[in-house]
Amino acid sequence: MIRLTDVKKSFGTNHVLRGINLHVPKGESMVVIGGSGTGKSILIKSVLGLVTPDAGEILVDGKDATKGDRDAFLARFGMLFQGGALFDSLPVWQNVAFRLMRGSLKRPKDQAREIAIEKLRRVGLKPDVADRFPAELSGGMQKRVGLARAIAAEPEIIFFDEPTTGLDPIMSGVINDLIREIVVEMGATTMTITHDMSSVRTIADKVAMLHDGVIQWTGPVKEMDTSGDPYLTQFVSGSADGPIEAVR
Repeated sequence: MIRLTDVKKSFGTNHVLRGINLHVPKGESMVVIGGSGTGKSILIKSVLGLVTPDAGEILVDGKDATKGDRDAFLARFGMLFQGGALFDSLPVWQNVAFRLMRGSLKRPKDQAREIAIEKLRRVGLKPDVADRFPAELSGGMQKRVGLARAIAAEPEIIFFDEPTTGLDPIMSGVINDLIREIVVEMGATTMTITHDMSSVRTIADKVAMLHDGVIQWTGPVKEMDTSGDPYLTQFVSGSADGPIEAVR
């Protein structure tokens, strides 16, 4: 469903992506791991067309991601943003139904609200949450609202950007389990970027280790602990000793 071939991106002298080769089969959950500042977010933004690569090819369902109808292209995607990215001035249900009230996916207001409430229920939130504002919700509830918004339009592809950032371990586990359940239920193709190993083990079918602008290792999550790759081993163990230099 997603294929990146020798994708490169630099910002001045900062060479962020140095030749990314990665493919994500349809219906598979790929988790990209790596330290902060290694280019994980730029990788996702490149697939979405928010960043234009300097070189290489990105195909989504066999078609060039940089060409064609942008609205139709983006309508295939859902996104859970790292910081929630909810609109403070809109009630929860309008946040969830945001895409359903605009553009090619536009639905009547009553129908959009119904769908929003159904998706809120799917992520464990009661209907009375629908008319609250984001500021009235806890961090965990806001993350659930973001997840409901990501799945509201039944997308084929969903991106999760650091889905458990800012959450306590228990709520992180709840969100990870929810994501896994929903991904399996929908049969969606997903890419998650994270450095939370509990998320990796819960969400992933396959894992890709991004370091120094390239994919250092990729394979099934069950092989992650026995990969023999020094970069992956150091990252998974959280050791300061290894090929990845720790900033001291």
